Amino acid sequence: MDLGNVAIQLLSGMTVAGYLFMVSAGMTLVFGAMRVINIAHGSFYMYAAFIVAAIVGKGTGASGMFWVALLVAPLIVAAMGTATEVTIMRRIYTKEHLTQLLATFALFYIFADVALQIWGGAFRSVQAAPVLTGQVNVLGRSFPKYNFFVMGVAVVVGVAMWLLLQRTKLGWRIRAAVEDPELLAATGTNVRLLFTTVFTIGALLAGVAGAVVAPLVSVAPGLDAGILVEAFIVAVIGGLGSIAGAAIGAIILGLFQAIGILWVPTWASAFTYIAMILVLAVRPWGLLGTPER
Repeated sequence: MDLGNVAIQLLSGMTVAGYLFMVSAGMTLVFGAMRVINIAHGSFYMYAAFIVAAIVGKGTGASGMFWVALLVAPLIVAAMGTATEVTIMRRIYTKEHLTQLLATFALFYIFADVALQIWGGAFRSVQAAPVLTGQVNVLGRSFPKYNFFVMGVAVVVGVAMWLLLQRTKLGWRIRAAVEDPELLAATGTNVRLLFTTVFTIGALLAGVAGAVVAPLVSVAPGLDAGILVEAFIVAVIGGLGSIAGAAIGAIILGLFQAIGILWVPTWASAFTYIAMILVLAVRPWGLLGTPER
């Protein structure tokens, strides 16, 4: 087996792991604090990609707007997440899980229809900033420079999330909400505002992933459903509620996909589910998750 080809596939797998981590981190953060699985989480990812495509526009002449789009798109999506939490999500926190799933599933379809009305069904491509285009040599093979940028952003997001959760009062409150929200409320913390903040951060993470991945994919309706399945698998592998677990789960999924492409390309997509089955067979609550009390 060609060593250069192996290296390229592994790096491609780590690129996938990078943006999957950012999406699944937001999903698992919301579940950990609120015990809500947000089916509409993939919509935030798709909207960010569409916003980037709209800002950057067509052709290389507009590529100077790429950095602006990377900043603006996640912020718009975060505001969208805030509005969603205030108007809808906070009304279903105390409902049974089936009601929560149905409500967020309805949101998923509503967001999809709105996106279709705004941007249509055509495929769009995004030109990255010139400094990020081109190829680098890896063991005699060419590899896109932009993929390293995606991996770098994922590392920055991971470090930022660790600092937030471990070194700030907000992080302490989020971790306390995961353990015992009733006790946290008894200490005088505004749990409703905390949940709004957490949901906004979750939407922001999905927005960052969607913005960053826009130059790598064809931006079109359906991005929300595709990313949702993979992000959920990552969160399940790592353990719902664990940010570190999301990082490990994303790496596992990325590597399994790379191995599948190397060994049996026609069955590569099945390796995603094989990874989940193998982990859940050993730890049904995920690698770093905890059994429900």
